[in-house]
Amino acid sequence: MARKNVLSNLMAPAEKLTPVNPVEEHRQHVTYKGIGALGAVTRSIDALAAKADAAKEIEAKLTAGEVVIELEADQIEDSFISDRLAHSDQQFQELVEAMRVRGQDSPILVRPHPTRQGVYQIAFGHRRAKAARLLGRPVRAVVRALSDRDHVIAQGQENSARADLSFLERATFAGELEARGFDRETIMAALSADKTTVSKMLSVVNRIPKAVRAGIGPALAIGRDRWHELATRFDEPANEDRAVEFLARDRVKARSPEERFNLVSSFLSKSDVPMAVRRPVVPAIWERRNVKASIKANGRQYTIALKAAEAASFGAYITRNLDRLYEAYRAESKDKSGD
Repeated sequence: MARKNVLSNLMAPAEKLTPVNPVEEHRQHVTYKGIGALGAVTRSIDALAAKADAAKEIEAKLTAGEVVIELEADQIEDSFISDRLAHSDQQFQELVEAMRVRGQDSPILVRPHPTRQGVYQIAFGHRRAKAARLLGRPVRAVVRALSDRDHVIAQGQENSARADLSFLERATFAGELEARGFDRETIMAALSADKTTVSKMLSVVNRIPKAVRAGIGPALAIGRDRWHELATRFDEPANEDRAVEFLARDRVKARSPEERFNLVSSFLSKSDVPMAVRRPVVPAIWERRNVKASIKANGRQYTIALKAAEAASFGAYITRNLDRLYEAYRAESKDKSGD
């Protein structure tokens, strides 16, 4: 596949890399046959350990054979694409304390900033850089010249291999890459994901409004299928306003991301939605001769966007006749109501 050896142009020559430890290699390929709760827990723990090992291996390969330098906080800037929705305060404080005691165990990867002289942009290691800044210490880093494509692949693969990155965060990263014009092959390589998985990620972020995703949060325990199921709720446009209003309630905001996901999912699945907030049934497209109109309605707003050659003149005509059209609408409404 096109993703094979996608990091080959970023890595040191093969002979410089540390050979894989046979014991570790075997451990990552063990198939557990335990059944029941104990077997499930064992497999889960082993999967988390394997993901952590994979992230460390990617970092080791990307920084192998390079000189580690120290950079001051004002010399470093975050990546141009965010890969996380939020950081756990507890986890971050644990990292800060560990770095206070042991120092920075492994360097971060940066590239020279494409437009700012003397400034470097982080490919991965944002949390380590933030902790070093908090401690008032320089940041240990490897500097490598990376194109935008190589930058996002390095960033995405390192972060996707970590056990504490949720499906929504990976999907959001995929959505930002798509919005910036990166092709599917690059997105697949950055996330170490196949075409089907990337398509489902993009479906989730394109259908669930950004304000709703931000209101819920990363929700680490919520998997792909449940996010995809929630996404279908937003085929009804009125649900965006309902979800945003619901997530803004104090009692909801006080809950964990997983609880907020469950609450808003349950809220939107209720069948007794008041008719007043249901979307009116209207054609999505209206077209006559040289004018085409795109129509969008969500209960609070009704938008008509005109396109084509006569759009401007027809729009001006509608504007001039708004008073007459409104009076005609009111008269027709009274006739139907029997007043």
